[in-house]
Amino acid sequence: MKDESPMPTDMPTRDRMSSKSDRQMDRPWLFRTYAGHSTAKASNALYRSNLSRGQTGLSVAFDLPTQTGYDSDHVLAKGEVGKVGVPVAHLGDMRMLFEDIPLEQMNTSMTINATAPWLLALYIAVAEEQGADISKLQGTVQNDIIKEYLSRGTYVCPPKPSLRMITDVAAYTREHLPKWNPMNVCSYHLQEAGATPEEELAFALATAIAVLDDLKTKVPAEAFPAMVGRISFFVNAGIRFVTEMCKMRAFVELWDEITRDRYGVEDPKFRRFRYGVQVNSLGLTEQQPENNVYRILIEMLAVTLSKNARARAVQLPAWNEALGLPRPWDQQWSLRMQQIMAYETDLLEYDDLFDNNPAVEKKVAALKEGARAELAQIDGMGGAVKAIEYMKSRLVESNAERISKIEGGDTTVVGVNKWTEAAPSPLTSGPEAIMVADPEAEADQIARLQDWRRARDEAAVNAALEDLRKAARSGENIMEASIAAAKAGATTGEWGDAVRAEFGQYRGPTGVSKNPSNRTEGLDDIREQVAAVSAALGEKMKFLVGKPGLDGHSNGAEQIAARARDCGMDITYDGIRLTPEEIVASALESGAHVVGLSILSGSHVPLIEDLMTRMREAGLGHIPVIAGGIIPEADAERLKAMGVAKVYTPKDFELNVIMSDIVTLVDPRSKAAE
Repeated sequence: MKDESPMPTDMPTRDRMSSKSDRQMDRPWLFRTYAGHSTAKASNALYRSNLSRGQTGLSVAFDLPTQTGYDSDHVLAKGEVGKVGVPVAHLGDMRMLFEDIPLEQMNTSMTINATAPWLLALYIAVAEEQGADISKLQGTVQNDIIKEYLSRGTYVCPPKPSLRMITDVAAYTREHLPKWNPMNVCSYHLQEAGATPEEELAFALATAIAVLDDLKTKVPAEAFPAMVGRISFFVNAGIRFVTEMCKMRAFVELWDEITRDRYGVEDPKFRRFRYGVQVNSLGLTEQQPENNVYRILIEMLAVTLSKNARARAVQLPAWNEALGLPRPWDQQWSLRMQQIMAYETDLLEYDDLFDNNPAVEKKVAALKEGARAELAQIDGMGGAVKAIEYMKSRLVESNAERISKIEGGDTTVVGVNKWTEAAPSPLTSGPEAIMVADPEAEADQIARLQDWRRARDEAAVNAALEDLRKAARSGENIMEASIAAAKAGATTGEWGDAVRAEFGQYRGPTGVSKNPSNRTEGLDDIREQVAAVSAALGEKMKFLVGKPGLDGHSNGAEQIAARARDCGMDITYDGIRLTPEEIVASALESGAHVVGLSILSGSHVPLIEDLMTRMREAGLGHIPVIAGGIIPEADAERLKAMGVAKVYTPKDFELNVIMSDIVTLVDPRSKAAE
């Protein structure tokens, strides 16, 4: 590796003190790329390659079984292994993931929440194997469960014990990993789920307040201000550059206000708002995807130009993420965007460019006022943990409004609802335009997992897991027992089963009310069609929306369910994390006339193949099935060959068109005409 330091200190000669200027350059932010796929070995090679190209910090993406506390061979993990991140099932996987990467010298961000105590335990165990002084470890574990209930869906346990595990991690790091950020409040997925800037501010700050209120009971009073200073944030920057930049300045000011007035933190350095950012993926378009390069650049400006609200770490999506899995070259292109901004421009030579700007000050004040109103509402409900259902419903409503504005043309999206004619892109041609996950990776991972189980000391594992369950029952800090279980050879699924046994499992609210909304734009014709089809069927048209597998990105499913409800259909939507078997059983029970599946994790082929087989075996082969997700054209053809009636991808943004398609599929009169 050419660069293993956590922060670059060498600048190009042109950027050092010049004869024409005595300005001192600031150090740039950490350059990260969110990465991980297939296997620990493949991901390790990717990390070392990215570090050699100038990346200065690691950002680890874990696959969905790892995020939700299941082993790679669990029934719910089928098709999900290695798809959206790297599978880490035990100490051997974590050891392989960081082979030849000295963790004592690295700054590592781990995007993990429900299983954060476990993955941090594995990381500590590997660092100790490397001979590292764990007190020198630097990095962040996201560890934000509340946003999982609202937007991402990788929760395991109910809110109260989950909050306890968040603060257990924080209290442990205070004693043993003083440079580690134990909690990364994540507003990123809130915006992806449709949050307005005011909601993003308020919901994220309410989460931080809930955590700090609980943490205050676990650390000495004199240590609490420093722990406040270790809380960091992970935010989203969208395309509305001025609003997003002002949002970050509002975050800084509100956090300073909360830490000073609510918690009495006097030292300004412990009140500093520290955040990393991934710029918006929601706005990346499948149509004319080359335009995404400009979007990513503009979004990065919002979190780098304003010095007083500048991110400490930035990771950028790749231009083609709406098409599928980015290649290493695509990730390199995003990294180069950061490097050009930091090293070739003079941005880092100047103080804040927006101080005393009246337009900026006015916008910041308005955002703060809106956020305070939302915070007061949440506080009146008893805090973020008790207000989860309210916040979830607000996100679904806000996202519905966002989509309606795009459909109606009130919001312009270039290449989507305006200027849609374009020359074919040479960047997306050919079979290698996106990376395809290794089809053998899941089998390889499962084989190594089974070998690991056979080779370990089973008695030691069982004893360690019993100690873990005792720690969960007794209320003692869960980290020591988790580390001991990691060293004994326990697996991710076994850790997950232990905490599920003690704390219970959780099914989050869907945010989709049974009652139709007041939305009427463009729905009259479809409502008439639904009524006519219902009359022809002799009962109200029934639509089952299902999310098979572990994919928790429920935004699309929620919007489809809400729009279908508003069109007059009878909706069954039970939320995320269902097996194909459970969806087929629900279709039988509800008497569904059509089944819609939403899968964004890339596991659509194996999951839908399993479901279609089960539908036929249950005598439901005549029920039309539609599918939506990030589905390459070749996969769409495979799904249609299995019998899927319609396939929708991000380019299909007009929900009313989808509704009309669904009605036509169900209409017995149209079938008779065929």
